[in-house]
Amino acid sequence: MAASDYVSVDTTPLFARAEGKDALIHLLWGDRVDVIEERGSRAKVRARGRSRFGWVEKADLGGESLLELYFIDVGQGDGVLIRTPGGRHVMLDGGYPRAAQDTGKSAADFVDWKFFQDYGARRIELDALLASHNDADHYGGLWDLLDVAQTAELDCSDVRVKAMYHAGIGWWKRPGGGKWLGEHESHDGARFHTQLVDDRAAVERALDGGSSPQLQGWWAQFMQSVLDARWTNGRPTTITRLRDRHGHLPGFEPGTAGEPAIRVLGPVEFDIGGKPGLHRFAGGEAQNTNGNSLLLRLDYKRARVLLTGDLNRRSQDALMEDYAGRRQEFLCDVGKACHHGSDDVSIAFLQAMNPAVTVISSGDNEGHDHPRAAIVAASAITGHLELRDDAIVTPLVFCTELARSIRLGDPESLDFKDAAGADATLAGERFDRAALHFEQTKPGGFPAPGKRSMGATPVVAGLIYGLVNVRTNGERILCATLDEADHTWRIQTVTARF
Repeated sequence: MAASDYVSVDTTPLFARAEGKDALIHLLWGDRVDVIEERGSRAKVRARGRSRFGWVEKADLGGESLLELYFIDVGQGDGVLIRTPGGRHVMLDGGYPRAAQDTGKSAADFVDWKFFQDYGARRIELDALLASHNDADHYGGLWDLLDVAQTAELDCSDVRVKAMYHAGIGWWKRPGGGKWLGEHESHDGARFHTQLVDDRAAVERALDGGSSPQLQGWWAQFMQSVLDARWTNGRPTTITRLRDRHGHLPGFEPGTAGEPAIRVLGPVEFDIGGKPGLHRFAGGEAQNTNGNSLLLRLDYKRARVLLTGDLNRRSQDALMEDYAGRRQEFLCDVGKACHHGSDDVSIAFLQAMNPAVTVISSGDNEGHDHPRAAIVAASAITGHLELRDDAIVTPLVFCTELARSIRLGDPESLDFKDAAGADATLAGERFDRAALHFEQTKPGGFPAPGKRSMGATPVVAGLIYGLVNVRTNGERILCATLDEADHTWRIQTVTARF
């Protein structure tokens, strides 16, 4: 029986043979391997794949299970998979649904790869599924994961979710037609949302078609997929509106040996005439869906990671007021940039975060122009400064969009079946004279038809997604992105400060 072990160094090659330097892939600190046999200075292992075997230096093993965060390249949107040292999994957001992605992929595809290929599992098991707020570029990939109609897109044959958490703001059917965020009330000179999505029973009522009010559109369909989900014991997935009064994500409180605590800092709930209320911000619906995003902080030994959803300047200003006298709660080693690098942010809030590492989740296929140049600069000047030997150690800024790359190829011929079903090939001048008709894909925009000569139309021969890996043992933090030139890892490490 194979013995499990972990990589103890920043990165190490997985060699093709017990001798030689031909590397199949490069493993990262904390990667789990199953040791099959030992020969000389190397061990044969199964690593990062149910059928991937290779050899590693035995001196590079002997590590430990780490807290791992995968900031997934979902284009415009967010998607974060968290694996705890104890093997629990938390999924926060997932990007647009794949039907609205020009790549045809969402975070669901990465999660499926992680469980099926990396773990060798046939079932995805998530201890917590969180939608930071009710915008489709955040919950869409979660919907993909739960939508049984799309199971053909996944290698895993089953998905189980123990608990789902959301921020409370939902899309409702507006009386008279259309959608809105529901009723709101005034209290002490401020406005508050009071028509909130709540627990499982409340969601069931809001989708039964008979009672009022009813949820609307994609958000309603996503919440229905959550109602249909089950945990490993067959029990329905619990649904909880998460707010600061919880203190911590249930099951992730402080004191669990070897596991991180997940602190709930927002949205901040108020008592409005005996009803719970959340801030209603001026400026329209987007200010309120974004502004009431979940705000979570992972604490693991001395390391802190702050996950900010799509918080904007109005909500950040409100948080600074709500946390007056305890703004140190926002301090972190790693911070996810608010709203994909939008410039609608409070510099004072970024200063309160003071991250050593900022991760920006943005895409190059939409019209928001994220990340904004001023915010890349602001992430640097508000980050924790550490210099060593006249070089910058921190702050560091990572961007999923910059980490993505493609390989292009020149088409030469086209194989097809002729009318009789025989194999045929279109090549040479006939191929060059043939035209390819297409429709550009641009989520959130308008399809643009086009036509090009097939011989003059490059094809995407490969796509490297801009995944940003963050791993920590609670004392040391490693950040890694894949180098598309030689498939090694670009690695930078920082020391946890708390």
